[in-house]
Amino acid sequence: MPEPAAASKLRLSGLCFLLQILTVILFAVFVRYSPGNSPSLSSQQPNCSWRKQDLGFQPPRFRDVHLQVLLGLGLLVAFLGRYGLASVTISILVVAFSIQWALLIQGFFSSFLNGKIYVGAQSMVRADFCTAAVLISTGAVLGKVNPEQRLLLTLLGVTLFALNEYILLALMGVSDSGGSLTVHTFGAYFGLAVSRLLQQPHMDRRKEQQDTGHQTDVFAVLGTIYLWIFWPSFTSATTVSDNAESWAVLNTYFSLAASTLATFVLWPVLHEKGTLQMVQIQDAALAGTAMMGMAGEMLLTPFGALAAGFLAGLIPPLGFRFLTPVLSSRLKTWDTCGVHNVHGLPGTLGALLGTLLTALATADAYGGRLGLVFPLVAQGSRTVTDQALSQLCALPLTLLLATLGGCLTG
Repeated sequence: MPEPAAASKLRLSGLCFLLQILTVILFAVFVRYSPGNSPSLSSQQPNCSWRKQDLGFQPPRFRDVHLQVLLGLGLLVAFLGRYGLASVTISILVVAFSIQWALLIQGFFSSFLNGKIYVGAQSMVRADFCTAAVLISTGAVLGKVNPEQRLLLTLLGVTLFALNEYILLALMGVSDSGGSLTVHTFGAYFGLAVSRLLQQPHMDRRKEQQDTGHQTDVFAVLGTIYLWIFWPSFTSATTVSDNAESWAVLNTYFSLAASTLATFVLWPVLHEKGTLQMVQIQDAALAGTAMMGMAGEMLLTPFGALAAGFLAGLIPPLGFRFLTPVLSSRLKTWDTCGVHNVHGLPGTLGALLGTLLTALATADAYGGRLGLVFPLVAQGSRTVTDQALSQLCALPLTLLLATLGGCLTG
């Protein structure tokens, strides 16, 4: 028998109360604002994503990243008519808890000093990155979990994300400023592993997949516009210099444009009787940004960004046509929002592209920017080949942690 609505609401209320009380207590005990430009703190952050000191609050950058997570990705899970409004509501709940929990867990890894966690503007940006990965994960299980389960998924997902991020960025020195690996790839395959464990073969979900309407088109339009406006800031938010930031912004814009065009090229070929909708354009835009997560701040060139974006834009139409049925029928994994096609595969290819660009990096080509993108190489502590090998090894490690962690969570 279905659970009474009143009991479900009380359970959600109780869980929210317990989690908020827990975070308040932990914040009171451990969290403090970081002192400005503290050398002792910056020395604890040798990796690529955290190596930038907090040079003030930087409201535009934080605002852009936060809006992207809240609206760009928040509206991504609203494409099903049956779950649209409820999914947006619960997504805001997930964002609210995820940011708090991420500040704690990431703080224990990156800025724990003298028994305290020191947070600042860059801490909030990193927490938003973690929240983006969790929202991607929940897209794979949309319609299969209730709000309480999504909160528990967030609790474990944030913890595992922070662990993976710490290993890649701090211990291995991987350059992944826009999150091809840490956000897109981890989020997608973590969610897919959870979905596989929750699979109920007797439920007919094909009807739910097609349950779209005018309301969801509006959500897709808004989500796509926010992707175009704010994702370049998301990709460049953790770059260490305005010089490197310009590369990340421009490469992301080029990739967005080419990936969108690719959808208009391929969709009519694969679906002669279907009409291209905003949801497909949103998927292409997300794939283009996932491709630029690692390579965005590197010397990709405008031509390379356009070519990579066009390739990324071909993945969602092909994936939904050929790979999604295989996931559902043979692997027994129902991917509600198609995160495998939109985030997983493009993020993986973006990591491989970043590895290739790392192997080709030279001091002559990068000039003074080599120390911004690959600080360990510029310092002489590792060669370009060693850096490329670290970038490559980060991919299977991320896939392993995401899959095992997703199975545990499921």
